[in-house]
Amino acid sequence: MATVLKVPIASPTPDSQPKPQAPLTADQQEKYNWLLEQVKNWKEVPATEGKTGPLTDRERFWLTRECLLRYLRATKWNQKEAERRVLGTLTWRREYGVEELTADHISPENETGKQIILGYDKEGRVCHYLNPGRQNTEASPRQVQHLVFMLERVIELMPPQVETLSLLINFKSSKSRSNTAPGIGLAREVLNILQNHYPERLGRALIINVPWIVNGFFKLITPFIDPHTREKLKFNEDMKKYVPAEQLWTEFNGNLEFDYDHATYWPALQKMCAEKKEAKYQRWVASGQQIGELEDYITGHAQVGVAGPVTAATSAPEPTPAASASVPAAESEAVPAPAPVAAPVPTTTEAPKEAPVPAPKAVVAAEPTPAVAPVEEKKEEDKPKVVAPTELGETTA
Repeated sequence: MATVLKVPIASPTPDSQPKPQAPLTADQQEKYNWLLEQVKNWKEVPATEGKTGPLTDRERFWLTRECLLRYLRATKWNQKEAERRVLGTLTWRREYGVEELTADHISPENETGKQIILGYDKEGRVCHYLNPGRQNTEASPRQVQHLVFMLERVIELMPPQVETLSLLINFKSSKSRSNTAPGIGLAREVLNILQNHYPERLGRALIINVPWIVNGFFKLITPFIDPHTREKLKFNEDMKKYVPAEQLWTEFNGNLEFDYDHATYWPALQKMCAEKKEAKYQRWVASGQQIGELEDYITGHAQVGVAGPVTAATSAPEPTPAASASVPAAESEAVPAPAPVAAPVPTTTEAPKEAPVPAPKAVVAAEPTPAVAPVEEKKEEDKPKVVAPTELGETTA
């Protein structure tokens, strides 16, 4: 009997490896240094409804080196535009309530599995499946919140040295829904959020079963998609070219037998994401809560952050290594054995519990210098001006 999975997969396959980022040029490094100093000196984040105030710890945690570099790349290294875009996103995140979106609030939107986070592509990117044929609700603000919520979870699951996602969209119709194209207004709102507030996050979009009406929809929204993003859209191609067959869902012509059961999948996803996010956050705290911290350090790939070695007094406790996992049985809900880029996953019929990212070994060194403490509708004159789209997902935190 074929193995049937009902929970997310914790790690990419051993052969899935991310492509390294090119090193910064001297000019790019100078522009990054300028942007970092500007951000460190921000006194407050402008917002409405009493949300204006200094940077919170969670916002400082969000402001990694790679975050700032994504905005610089998205603005073609215009550092002043990048600064405006970063601040605009912090304002949006506060006013939209990104950190306040809860699994319970979003849960009704995903009861049919119209969005699924499952597996990784050949470059270690998290695979985010969209299934419009499984639409179960009418157009509403919560539908957009659903996408934002899932993008944040995708980001939390990204392995070390990976900062983009793979979007897989199946426009196959269902008995309850023959027209799987979203409305133009909703599509434009989503594009605006993805391009302005999740820059440089889309690695590839794989789209299959595109009917004529959806093809027409894509033609309508093409003017709103950045040219660089259009190059990442792949229509009706063999997805096994991009995703290992063993981690590609059978509904997308892969070999992975997966059955969406909301009562099983939804809590397992939240648990896995919460554990990974907290492990990263604790490493950030232990290294001195630096703005501009290295994502390689936060994810455990690098042993030293921007402040240097962590002392015994501030280092996080060493986690207990997890046991190796095996391929789940047909009726089991355990996940496949993980790749080296993440901690092993124990065999279980519950959601896989991955060990926290290990903190660096304590060494004798000077205490790290703390980061300089900078001492989301609003009034029209205070709003950041709308930025021209630059890069889809540039989406899937």
